[in-house]
Amino acid sequence: MTDTFKKKSDDEPAQPSGLRKSLTSYGDNGFSLFLRKAFIKGAGYTDSALDRPVIGIVDTGSAYNPCHGNAPQLIEAVKRGVMLAGGLPMDFPTISIAESFSQPTSMYLRNLMSIDTEEMIRAQPMDAVVLIGGCDKTVPAQLMGAASAGIPAIQLITGSMLTGAHRGERVGACTDCRRYWGRFRAEEIDEAEIAVVNNQLVASVGTCSVMGTASTMACIAEALGMTVPGGASPPAVTSDRMRVAELTGTQAVQMARENLTIDRILTAQAFENAMRVLLAIGGSTNGIVHLTAIAGRMGYDIDLQALDRMGRETPVLVDLKPSGSHYMEDFHKAGGMATLLREMKPLLNLNALTVTGRTLGEEIDAAGPAFAQNVVRPFDKPIYPQGGIAVLDGNLAPGGAIIKQSAANAKLMEHEGRAVVFENGADLAARIDSDDLDVTPDDILVLKNIGPKGAPGMPEAGYIPIPRKLAVKGVKDIVRISDGRMSGTAFGTIVLHVTPEAAVGGPLAHVRTGDRIRLSVSKREISLLISDEELAARAKGSPVTIPTADRGYRKLFYDTVTQADKGVDFDFLRATQTRGVIPRR
Repeated sequence: MTDTFKKKSDDEPAQPSGLRKSLTSYGDNGFSLFLRKAFIKGAGYTDSALDRPVIGIVDTGSAYNPCHGNAPQLIEAVKRGVMLAGGLPMDFPTISIAESFSQPTSMYLRNLMSIDTEEMIRAQPMDAVVLIGGCDKTVPAQLMGAASAGIPAIQLITGSMLTGAHRGERVGACTDCRRYWGRFRAEEIDEAEIAVVNNQLVASVGTCSVMGTASTMACIAEALGMTVPGGASPPAVTSDRMRVAELTGTQAVQMARENLTIDRILTAQAFENAMRVLLAIGGSTNGIVHLTAIAGRMGYDIDLQALDRMGRETPVLVDLKPSGSHYMEDFHKAGGMATLLREMKPLLNLNALTVTGRTLGEEIDAAGPAFAQNVVRPFDKPIYPQGGIAVLDGNLAPGGAIIKQSAANAKLMEHEGRAVVFENGADLAARIDSDDLDVTPDDILVLKNIGPKGAPGMPEAGYIPIPRKLAVKGVKDIVRISDGRMSGTAFGTIVLHVTPEAAVGGPLAHVRTGDRIRLSVSKREISLLISDEELAARAKGSPVTIPTADRGYRKLFYDTVTQADKGVDFDFLRATQTRGVIPRR
């Protein structure tokens, strides 16, 4: 047998690289490599090409996922960067998740995508991997899977869509989707106009153009140090995005040569930076769930109370919808994350390592000086004085709940009202538009059984519609509470992620129409105003049957999914050893 299929020299590292990684087991490693090379040469590769560092490129393109509509162009740009740096690019598919095309919800499939990503990274030979993702759950799924796989990894964001226009007004998905739909339900606009608006809300492929979950995760990925500098903000269809893709491919080769593994990037310091950024951008409440899941893969627990304390000293600085007025392309033109990170510098762990091999502080300094713009506010002139997200506590949510205070109605954040209860999503759909619904603007809408197990998958149904009988009278907001999520593009005085969820017997399960509920964001309180004895009696008198399934992925989901405060991950996917709690006190 030639040396081609043996260990090259005594100087070669014990850890295999390139095509020698993840060899299929035939009982003879030499034959395994011989067979592998024989088959790949059928695609026209030479020995010279096959001796280079192998860079895997995760392809999440799908006809069902317009958020990833530019994936083919991104892959070609990444390949160009890999080859310019002397590597061998190998793209491979995983499942693709698009929020509006995934039933019952994309969150239900996030963990499956993370497993797919992890196992394909493990199964195939690659020295580093480029993760291409954008729409909501794809970036967290990829970071979760890559964190568990442990090799050098770098994130490439697909990028946001462009904005459109309707009758001279700039519009973009999907905050404006909800705003116009609300106007339609309130009979302020007719079917003809809503149809015209529908053509203008999404002006190109790419992710939502506001600070929804996709944009939030893009900013978080850069804050974690997982993208090249400037990787979060370029829109999907711009040359800037293509250049980022090429640079990502080049950097992946360098990471492979230096064996810059993901555990050196995803440290406690990096997660704290990401949390600061989540608060400062007025980011999606989903960001907390996803960060918790990614951190759990690295062995870290998230302390929600410490996160809330962090929020009290971290103002919202980015003026983007739904907390502000601009769009992602404006954030990009304002300098993107470099502009924000420069303003946040005193709050950040500047020694956190990034995929470039340099620290976050070094990258901020390398970004150059600030310039005049009106999207990222000065630290002393924020658009909101505290972080966009507040963590609530109380007898209704012993494990915590959250509210996006930067997108809420200030007049409703200190409120006591009568509960109007919907038992599940079907009950809500059946009654929310009824003229017979007993509801006033001072009431509090409560939706049960849309948590991790209740739906299943914790859908974005927490953005409960304003009852039609109130909407037509001009009511724009009302306090709403659920154990589910809402889109990062949504807005309103909405309490989410109530933990434990109703489906596992949490206190939310025992709320009845007519009960009084108190919300106090200033006191971080969400309370059901009944005695502990009454609550216990209700729980005993109406025990909850936890959902189950007989087979398949749904059975796996029901049997192993965790609650919101643990990231809604599968319990067996979490790291086996705990490294610590973040944010550190």
